[in-house]
Amino acid sequence: MEKLKRRIFEIISKAGEDDGASTVFDWLIMSLIGLSILTIILDSFQDIHARCATLFQVLEIITVIVFTLEYILRIWTADLLYPDARHPRLKYCLSFMALIDLLAILPFYLPFLSADLRFLRMMRLFRLFRLLRVLKLGRYFDALQVIVRVIRTSGPQLIMSVVLCFFVMLFSAIIMYEVENPVQPEQFPNVMASLWWAMCTLTTVGYGDVYPVTGIGRFFASVISLVGIGIIAIPTGIIAAGFSKAINRENERNLLEDMSDEELLALQGKVTRQLSRRGYTPIISREPDGERPEQKE
Repeated sequence: MEKLKRRIFEIISKAGEDDGASTVFDWLIMSLIGLSILTIILDSFQDIHARCATLFQVLEIITVIVFTLEYILRIWTADLLYPDARHPRLKYCLSFMALIDLLAILPFYLPFLSADLRFLRMMRLFRLFRLLRVLKLGRYFDALQVIVRVIRTSGPQLIMSVVLCFFVMLFSAIIMYEVENPVQPEQFPNVMASLWWAMCTLTTVGYGDVYPVTGIGRFFASVISLVGIGIIAIPTGIIAAGFSKAINRENERNLLEDMSDEELLALQGKVTRQLSRRGYTPIISREPDGERPEQKE
């Protein structure tokens, strides 16, 4: 049983270069994800829905069955994924990808819990979670994993930039309410309504449905528009810097893997000399006659 469990874990994990079964499984999951998203799009056309509703339902059932089996197998083999964890299955269930797996299949099972019409109408909103299936592709594409790592690493800075954007929008909404409410009580009836204008202005969308008409209001609107350009650039710059660091680390890793033994030994010598200049004592040295490295005290 343990041998079977390890083999299943190898198959459902990202495929290696020589693992045909795992490669087939990966392509099956990716194909079902693409088919599921395509089904959601085509089902929105009334004429196609009328002709292919049964086919779409069958495809949805097949997709959910496969995704459910995958989710159960990943929970079963979680101890191989987290061998040092005290509760590996709980740790997996609370991981980001496991939550995506659960939300991808949950809308299919929730309607069976109740026949109440209000509950079923609410379930139509939960069907949007099916779109999260596209995030399951993150297991199979390194680029998507890089995006997740960058956002996770830059999380505190991104949160602070969002908080800053919110306070700037709130401050702008209060100013425009005080300035424009006496002249346009219908357009700026309260601060929350003015917040819509502030959001459109700071994000440089500018729908034009609400705009200031007073001189001082237009002045503040111009200033807020210029501030909005800089505010929006803050999270963009944070993410761009994170991507730059991640790409540089990946390039350095690939460079080391492509280096020959002679180049690695030369690099080791340079690192050793640099550490010696900084006061560190080398731990491993290579004998000139090619003998095994000796551990120094």
